[in-house]
Amino acid sequence: MTQLPLDDDPRLVLATGNPGKCAEFQALFGDLVIEIAPQSEYAVPECPEPHCTFVENALAKARHASAHTALPALADDSGLCVFSLGGEPGVWSARYAQPAGGPAADRATQDGLNNAKLLSELNACTDRRAHFVCVLAAVRRPDDPEPLIAHGWLHGRIATRPAGSGGFGYDPLFVLNESGATLAQLLPEDKNRVSHRARAAGQMAQLLQAFWGVQRQPGADLKR
Repeated sequence: MTQLPLDDDPRLVLATGNPGKCAEFQALFGDLVIEIAPQSEYAVPECPEPHCTFVENALAKARHASAHTALPALADDSGLCVFSLGGEPGVWSARYAQPAGGPAADRATQDGLNNAKLLSELNACTDRRAHFVCVLAAVRRPDDPEPLIAHGWLHGRIATRPAGSGGFGYDPLFVLNESGATLAQLLPEDKNRVSHRARAAGQMAQLLQAFWGVQRQPGADLKR
C-alpha cells in the first residue's frame, strides 16, 4: 500500500506569503489534523503565474512550493470576475492596477490601487454583478500525477464605495446578494462560512480525507 503523504508529517505548505490568506486557511482547515505553514517560512521564491486560468496557476504554485520544500503543498488561485468587464480582473485580480513590468507594491497599497481602478472602470456602469472564484490545488510531490482540485464561487455585486474594515483585497467592495453587507463588514468567522475560499476549502477537506487519509481533529464533529 502506498504511504499516504501526511502519515508521519502533518505539515502542508501553503503557497502564499500573504498573512491574511494564511490565517484564513488555517481557520478553514482547523478541523483537520494538519499543520498549514506559509511558504515564506521555507524561503520559497515567488512563483510565476503566467497562465490564463485559475486551475493552471493554482497547480503551478502548488508544484513550485512542493519542489522547494520537499513537502506536500496546497495552493489557491482566486480572483474577482465582473460580468460587465468581461470577467476582469480575473486571474489578474491581485495585480489589477499594476502596469506590466511595473514595481510591486506592498499588499495594503496594492489592494487600494486595485479597488480604485475597479471603481473607476465601473463608474458609469449599472450592471455591477460579480463573483469571486477560488481554485485549490494540492499535490503530494512536485510531479504528483493526481493533484486534488477543488472549486468555490461566491456571487454578489460591486458597491459604489468601500464599506467595512475587515478582510483584504476586494472585500470592502463586494456586496453579498443575501445580506447586502460587504465581505469586509462580516466577522471573520461569518466570512469563513460563506466565502469562495470557504466553499473550495470544504470541498478540499473532503478530498484530503478521502484520498490522502487526513484525519479530523478529536471532537471536531461535536462543534457542529
